[in-house]
Amino acid sequence: MQHSPGFLKIVDDARSHVREVSVEGLRERLAANPSVVLLDVREESEWAAGHAVQAVHLGKGVLERDIEARFPDTDAEIIMYCGGGYRSALACDAAQRMGYKNVSSLVGGFKGLVAAGWNIVR
Repeated sequence: MQHSPGFLKIVDDARSHVREVSVEGLRERLAANPSVVLLDVREESEWAAGHAVQAVHLGKGVLERDIEARFPDTDAEIIMYCGGGYRSALACDAAQRMGYKNVSSLVGGFKGLVAAGWNIVR
């Protein structure tokens, strides 16, 4: 997908202060801490088409409105993913500004999970 320069600029800014984790790092975090939340922030239609087995859904469009009700513990470890790792960086940035201390964005997003052979619900 071709992204606009303005979009890439805000993603780059978010990435400068958001922690990112690789698919392998995600595997390690889930093995070490089963309470890690794997949060799919894609659109509802993307979620319905397929998502990681362990994931829960909260679309980026409603994240700021609903995250505190869904995940009230601001210390909870939450790893967010989108299609390719761009929107999840923005979602993590928003969550951090809301006081969440342990959020990460998955590098490569859903595409990376599929490429790594992750268990996907279709």
